[in-house]
Amino acid sequence: MNALMQRLNTLLGPNAASAKMLMLPVFVVLMLSMMVLPLPPFVLDLLFTFNIALALVVMMVAAQMVKPLDFAALPTVLLVTTLLRLSLNVASTRVVLLEGHNGPGAAGKVIESFGHFLIGGNFAVGLIVFAILVVINFIVVTKGAERIAEVGARFTLDAMPGKQMAIDAELNAGLIDETEARRRRSEVGEEADFFGSMDGASKYVRGDAMAGLLILFINIVGGLIIGMAMHGLSAGQAAESYILLAVGDALVAQIPALLISVASAMVISRVGKDQDIGTQIRGQVFDSPQSLGLAAGIVLMLGFVPGMPHLVFLLIGGSLGLLAWQLQRRKKRAAAEPARKESDDPAQANAEASWDDLTPVDTLGLEVGYRLIQLVDKSRQGDLLARIKGVRKKFAQDVGFLPPPVHIRDNLELKPSVYRVTLRGAVVGEGEAFPGQLLAINPGGAQQQLPGTKTVDPAFGLPAIWIEQRHRETAQMAGFTVVDCATVVATHLSHLMQMNASRLLGRVETQQLVEHVTKLAPKLIEDVVPKMVGIATLQKVLQLLLEEGVHIRDMRSIIECLAEHAATVTDPGELVRRIRTHLAPAIVQQIYGPTKELDVIALEPELERLVTQALSSPHGAALDPGVAEAITKRAADTARRQEDLGLPACLLVPDLIRAPMARLLKRSAPRLKVLAHSEIPETHSIRIGSIIGANA
Repeated sequence: MNALMQRLNTLLGPNAASAKMLMLPVFVVLMLSMMVLPLPPFVLDLLFTFNIALALVVMMVAAQMVKPLDFAALPTVLLVTTLLRLSLNVASTRVVLLEGHNGPGAAGKVIESFGHFLIGGNFAVGLIVFAILVVINFIVVTKGAERIAEVGARFTLDAMPGKQMAIDAELNAGLIDETEARRRRSEVGEEADFFGSMDGASKYVRGDAMAGLLILFINIVGGLIIGMAMHGLSAGQAAESYILLAVGDALVAQIPALLISVASAMVISRVGKDQDIGTQIRGQVFDSPQSLGLAAGIVLMLGFVPGMPHLVFLLIGGSLGLLAWQLQRRKKRAAAEPARKESDDPAQANAEASWDDLTPVDTLGLEVGYRLIQLVDKSRQGDLLARIKGVRKKFAQDVGFLPPPVHIRDNLELKPSVYRVTLRGAVVGEGEAFPGQLLAINPGGAQQQLPGTKTVDPAFGLPAIWIEQRHRETAQMAGFTVVDCATVVATHLSHLMQMNASRLLGRVETQQLVEHVTKLAPKLIEDVVPKMVGIATLQKVLQLLLEEGVHIRDMRSIIECLAEHAATVTDPGELVRRIRTHLAPAIVQQIYGPTKELDVIALEPELERLVTQALSSPHGAALDPGVAEAITKRAADTARRQEDLGLPACLLVPDLIRAPMARLLKRSAPRLKVLAHSEIPETHSIRIGSIIGANA
């Protein structure tokens, strides 16, 4: 076959692609031509067999898919297969009515075989069997599939905003890159289009079932009239010939129609995107020894009831019991295997202590309770490790240096669902996550009450609730941002890394950063580091920048500024002040974005004078504790009001007090940025939106 296709491609040359595009239109035209052109019985046999084979292929593809979009062509396939069956019905009707008086073999061997083999040559039995098939197809399968497609289309469209918000949240947290985000957005749109198409395509299947019923009635009535009026047959002879052929023809078309209906129902009733349907059913239905054992006991009890067919019940009950016993043994063996691997080695137990037994403290660590181990177990579809890699990559792209690796280990002292993030051995954050559940985060506008466990988003402190998987669509339609367990942990880790960026920049990371910049600007680095600025001083300068949330991605500008001032300035704090002025446009854009009018918070003039005198005194900073406490409290309240209005919280102060004010307000208002007057670019204007006063 491959050789034939290659030969055809060679003959067609550049027109091969165009020829392939014409295959479907040509196929549809051929199907429609069958309605008007007479076909011999042998060709009908080929086409009926092809129709049955095509229906089987469609059902097998539907059974082996993992997610509905794996069979996105199903709506078009439903249309094409429906047209094929209707065309065959018209072609076979013509043969049955023209040649039916010659006997049951006049319409081909396939129709004759269905008429004799399946229904024993009895057209009454055939009518009943056909009626049952129509009821199964039309009332049960097609009706249910149509309802699922309708509801699925509506729910998918309603859930699109929530899914888009979840994708944006993962992109902002660094869990996925822009390419993956575009792919997921495209998949969300394609999923909505698919269910919308299936809602309409299900009408094809329903109409096909009704058409089969009407075609059978027309064939029976037309055959009886033609047989008795045109060929002089008696009513019994006409019924035996024409009704048998009509029923065989209907069954030949109805069985593929039922297969196609089952295939479409399997696709749109699919839940889950990790396994095919067969694996999912086997894992969820036949993987519980307790359920199988209980069912085996009940069936065996029924087998001993007098009057019951003992052999059948005992055979089925015994088979279920044997299967339950084997599953139980397999699970016990799997549970005992890790314990056997962890058994103590006598030689290792008697070994002397050495320096190899000294374990260094991890720079960045993640400790998890035993229920969260599955998040990092690839054999159990755990993807937390991949997400953490994405977090480190996103951090490096945003902040400007590669953070140390995250070492993950289990901690039996923690609660089963608790995780803890450590930095150089000290705990910097912890939270609780529940595998198998989803966290619905309320961004501020959702009002609907969801069933679940109320909590708080560990990263940003937003109200949230842990919900079951089945409530995902409801939560997304209500305006919640829904994320899975691994995303919660990864987002919290990303937030903590951003908050502790200065502590993550150690001497090793600083040296690696210098080596990286050396590849881009070797002469610049050679002139400045370490001739003018040592690694220790450079590390301190970068840490001071990171402490105030200034990213160090533009290392070339930072090194250039150091080259300009390091010869006369040695104090890291003063170097940082000059670097901030040099990086002012980037700092302002990081806070405000592309806007040119900056809405800032200012100090009341009298308070500003008082603070300036206290913090810039030549005898050292001497701000009254009561005044300091009042300023921090009012600054925190003002920053909160600014953020509630959707504006950045930024305090504008004189250059002399910018650094001490930033240190003073860091603990009470960590999200409040402090800018100096010299850090406002000439291209921007300011507007004072709030004032912190002594009596405010």
